[in-house]
Amino acid sequence: MLVVHVHIRVRPEHLEAFKTASLVNARASVREPGVARFDVVQQADDPTRFVLVEVYRTPAAPAAHKETAHYQAWRDAVAPMMAEPRTSVKFANLFPDDAGW
Repeated sequence: MLVVHVHIRVRPEHLEAFKTASLVNARASVREPGVARFDVVQQADDPTRFVLVEVYRTPAAPAAHKETAHYQAWRDAVAPMMAEPRTSVKFANLFPDDAGW
């Protein structure tokens, strides 16, 4: 498993539109065979900050995800909403073990 945390800061005037677009993308993403989990979380003390927690079953799954129509629509829709470029950090899964996903 590959776990990716995508950090995003959104301009305050775009919060609702960003959340709507991100939830559409997340709901479609969890139906991809290579995606084990796809969470969208909003920071409690700064509502302009979000983290996407993406868990992929294989090393090739993130690239396949980026080829989907729902990801490309999300990427294009939210780009002007961001206060700064999004960043990501990749993690190796430790627990639960891969079979637990």
